[in-house]
Amino acid sequence: MFSKASKGSLFPYYIWIALFVIAPIVLIVYYSMLDLNGNFTLANYTAFFSSVYLKMTLTSFWYAFLITFFTLLIAYPTAFLLTKTKHKHLWLMLIIIPSWINLLLKTYAFIGIFGLYGPINAFLEVFGLEEQQILFTDFSFIFVSVYIFIPFMIIPIFNSLDKLNPTLVYAARDLGASSFTTFRRVIFPLTIDGVKSGIQVTFIPALSLFMITRLIAGNQVITLGTAIEQQFLVSQNWGMGSTIAVFLIIIMVIIMLLTGQKKGGRA
Repeated sequence: MFSKASKGSLFPYYIWIALFVIAPIVLIVYYSMLDLNGNFTLANYTAFFSSVYLKMTLTSFWYAFLITFFTLLIAYPTAFLLTKTKHKHLWLMLIIIPSWINLLLKTYAFIGIFGLYGPINAFLEVFGLEEQQILFTDFSFIFVSVYIFIPFMIIPIFNSLDKLNPTLVYAARDLGASSFTTFRRVIFPLTIDGVKSGIQVTFIPALSLFMITRLIAGNQVITLGTAIEQQFLVSQNWGMGSTIAVFLIIIMVIIMLLTGQKKGGRA
């Protein structure tokens, strides 16, 4: 009786997955096999393996790697310091609050900050320096992306550090381990699951960025996300856009498998 009730309670969940996960993926795969005239073809998949799209894929990976690396570089020490503060959950909430603001509004705010007449260039003028074109550069794109993803990287790392048994750290120090050795051999390995979760929620979305890429980097940065937008909205080539999306989904699944948490059984 209980088993049947449990299966019945999962029915809405199955419907949701079928309609909003499986069905869209099936549609994307279907459209990826159509040309501009609606005829069946595999030419889109052949085109994806051309030098243009392979270079674009490598570029997307490179920017996603840089964004994830700098986000982790800032987020881990921040999360570590938060766990040592008196009101750690209050400080964590203050870091999370900016993520509640609409992404488009934050992006436009940075356009004003990095603009030729923005506060940064005004600050440079105080020291007699010339105006700098900060917008539409790799720096501005990576900087804004890192800012956007920092809260999402901090949360899982903070949770892992907060759950860490402090007696393990004390034991390592009592045995003569230095602070760096304690971090390398005890703290980091025991919080690696939080790091993996943070990498997932940063690297995967960073691969498909398109709004920040357009508004902050202009045409200086072309990624898989902007390529999909270009194919669907500009070129009206739904087949090629869907093909890029198919490979993007495959890449995301592989990343999730590689960074997934493996929990062993207990004796």
